[in-house]
Amino acid sequence: MTQQAKSPRASSPRYRSPAAPPIRILMADDHPVVRIGVRNMLQADENLDVVGEAGDGDEAITQTLELLPDVLLLDLHMPRLPGLEATRSIMSGSPTVKIILLTSTISTQQIIEALQIGARGIVLKDALTEHLTSAIRAVASGDYWIGGRRVVNLVGALHELMQQAAVPERKTFGLTPREMEVVGCIVEGCSNRDIARQFSLSEETVKRHLSNIFDKTGVSTRLELAMFAIAHQLVALQN
Repeated sequence: MTQQAKSPRASSPRYRSPAAPPIRILMADDHPVVRIGVRNMLQADENLDVVGEAGDGDEAITQTLELLPDVLLLDLHMPRLPGLEATRSIMSGSPTVKIILLTSTISTQQIIEALQIGARGIVLKDALTEHLTSAIRAVASGDYWIGGRRVVNLVGALHELMQQAAVPERKTFGLTPREMEVVGCIVEGCSNRDIARQFSLSEETVKRHLSNIFDKTGVSTRLELAMFAIAHQLVALQN
């Protein structure tokens, strides 16, 4: 009886399916330090390839149309052409690129507008280390990244955001999400060491956060900050 020849795939234990090509990324931010930091972080992953950089909105459009990256990381507040306007232009000229907006702060209404004009994700700059690579993989695979998580159902996510937008937003005095967390810790009576331990930060970083918080809120002591936070409902008090 003749035996059927086995295919190389079946007979070779060393066979591996071809690896997917790396995700090609263009980085657009007007701050060189941010671009360098993001590039260094992404280059540590062999499945991600930073193919170019841009320093303003116009350059981001030009580079995107020339390089045709899989994912564009686009600063929301870019000189010469803001991120949302650049997104509109890019979507009309290269609708297949997946755009992730990077920002320190963003309103619910801006998130809705960004998604409606074609952005696939939003990542806060103080959460880049935690979320950026996951966001890139999510949007590259066809999903979205909203609110720090992968989103498959855009319609459902937009519905939730529109419900949030219908409720007046709490005034945050320009505080970032991380700074809001620090404020909450101050109200609870935490020391700088406690805060550093809770968020895996150095005490120097905590001090910088507090300095920024004092500047934004106009207070000068931890007690004043706690009273300010309670008076302006920056924190939810526990019974």
